[in-house]
Amino acid sequence: DGYRNTNLYQGGRAANQVSDDYRYQDGNYEGYAPNDGYYRGGDEPAHEEDAQSDVTEGHDEDDEVYEGEYQGIPHPDDIKEKQKKRSPAVDDEYRDRADLMAERMEDEEQLAHQYENIIEECGHGRFQWTLFFVLGLALMADGVEVFVVGFVLPSAEKDMCLSSSNKGMLGLIVYLGMMVGAVLLGGLADKLGRKQCLIISLTINAAFSFLSSFVQGYGFFLFCRLICGLGIGGSLPIVFAYFSEFLSREKRGEHLSWLCMFWMIGGIFASAMAWSIIPHYGWGFSMGTKYHFHSWRVFVLVCSLPCIASLVALKFMPESPRFLLEIGKHDEAWMILKQVHDTNMRAKGEPERVFTVSYIKTPKQVDEFIEIQSSTGTWYQRWLVRITTTLKQVWDNVLYCLTAQYRMNTLMLAVVWFTMALSYYGLIVWFPDMIRYFQEEAYESRVKIFDEEEVSHFTFNFTLENQIHRNGEYRKDKFIGMKFKEVRFEDSLFEECYFEDVTSSETFFENCTIISTVFYNTDLYEHKFINCRLINSTFLEEKEGCHMDFEEDNDFLIYLVSFLGSLSVLPGNIISALLMDKIGRIKMIGGSMLISAVCCFFLFFGNSESAMIGWQCLFCGASIAAWNALDVITVELYPTDKRATAFGILNGLCKFGAILGNSIFSSFVGITKVVPILLASSALVGGGLLALRLPETRDQVLM
Repeated sequence: DGYRNTNLYQGGRAANQVSDDYRYQDGNYEGYAPNDGYYRGGDEPAHEEDAQSDVTEGHDEDDEVYEGEYQGIPHPDDIKEKQKKRSPAVDDEYRDRADLMAERMEDEEQLAHQYENIIEECGHGRFQWTLFFVLGLALMADGVEVFVVGFVLPSAEKDMCLSSSNKGMLGLIVYLGMMVGAVLLGGLADKLGRKQCLIISLTINAAFSFLSSFVQGYGFFLFCRLICGLGIGGSLPIVFAYFSEFLSREKRGEHLSWLCMFWMIGGIFASAMAWSIIPHYGWGFSMGTKYHFHSWRVFVLVCSLPCIASLVALKFMPESPRFLLEIGKHDEAWMILKQVHDTNMRAKGEPERVFTVSYIKTPKQVDEFIEIQSSTGTWYQRWLVRITTTLKQVWDNVLYCLTAQYRMNTLMLAVVWFTMALSYYGLIVWFPDMIRYFQEEAYESRVKIFDEEEVSHFTFNFTLENQIHRNGEYRKDKFIGMKFKEVRFEDSLFEECYFEDVTSSETFFENCTIISTVFYNTDLYEHKFINCRLINSTFLEEKEGCHMDFEEDNDFLIYLVSFLGSLSVLPGNIISALLMDKIGRIKMIGGSMLISAVCCFFLFFGNSESAMIGWQCLFCGASIAAWNALDVITVELYPTDKRATAFGILNGLCKFGAILGNSIFSSFVGITKVVPILLASSALVGGGLLALRLPETRDQVLM
């Protein structure tokens, strides 16, 4: 045994149990030796109790002599053995940190192979599938969050009287929260644990998502969506790190790809709920004139359900044993692995199968922990030191990802993540905007123009829509209980007219003369009169807030586009899951990105709504394989104590690319298609070619 320390104290256990323990031989882990000088779990199988040697009678576990028992004269070698057993704890204080880190890395390499064998012994069964659905709900909540703001904007902009800049900020604020949450909570998951940080992440998202459905003001709603993004952004790196640590090498790529399907399910869920809830304006209530709970708020409330369901189910799942071993909690990790083994064996109809592992190697602990006694300082001082210490450890992990060992991989992955996000999220926003632009062009082409009409003593009590009235004269007319939608009055005269209970949308009066006219309970505000002369006219009890006919103004086609775009990734998900472990992660990323770049060029031929919908579905279906492979390779390239941190950094950079993509691509809608298409395709080609230089990880164990 090349890793056995023969100088360490050998216990009094008989050697006949060694055959049941795992040993590490010739670089391959076939088991674990019980007396190799490392910490033992202490949970011995019951059938081995009789095999213990009688030599230990009269001694306790620390080899203390019972009082009154004659032991004879100790041999000098026995004294040296006991001294050597106690000496390493003292020597570590004076050893160089580099030596300790080298020893820890050696331990981690041994643990990686041991852990792989243990997971294979535990099998893949009921436990992994249960965890699959629990974490899938968390990933589904992330998919829902991406679509929520886009679906509620058409309604919220009228409910909160949002300007164009406010709408743009509301669309980007969620990505900003996701960017911060991915880095912060991903880093904390490597220090506090996967389960604990995922619970914190989902709790933040669920609480503020619920709260955002009730708040009325724009500022508070914006803040709630920011914190929602922070919470759900932290869940993505934790989910993949968490699930990967329960999977064996041969199952990891396939089942992480299946897990990615829940993001697609989240998009379908959000689209279906928006389609079925938001148009029903009556699904709400009002309290006076100030508080309104409209249907889009019901939709926001419903979208928090996957997050709440995952949060409840997660309470019954254990912490990652791989993480527990990294921080030296051997017994807890052993119990969880035994639970995984027993659960899977019972499901397979083999409850008699015994979990044969009795010892798992734990890496040397070199982190400095600061424990503050309860009598030291005030409670907030103790918490402040704990928080600052934890954040410093997170920052050290971030810097570690840029050390010489990981720098090149981190930089290449950063470029691939960024280029993928820039093109994907940019086009995902650009597609609906282009479809809306085509709709507006078609709508404007149907405009009705009325020149020099003269109307007097007439009562208008119906809706006027998509009309332009030029050089008209309206005398002693009444406009009562009606709606103006996309109506413009140019160079017209209104004399002794009466407007009552009028609601307008995109309606303006330009260069008009208005004489002795009364406006009572209307939303025809001052800014809607452009270069007009108002003579002896009166405005009484103007309407408050923004008003619109929700049933008409909500665009069902936008929901349909998002629904089809989410559904179109299903074939790509299935193909990537089945081929991930066969062709490898690198070829999957490079091939998917290059095919997606080719799809971008076909967008030049998208000159109608149906064509844009078709090309969007093709692009989403081709690009999903690259996303899945990126998730898998990011998990596998980094060690356990840096895995969630690295994933969080790269995912945060991905959200930054999404913010840039949304801003850049939307600015070219209606101007030109050349810039968005060339930018997206060139980014995909560059990222795809660079991805081919990444190391292949499908045959590696999780370090």
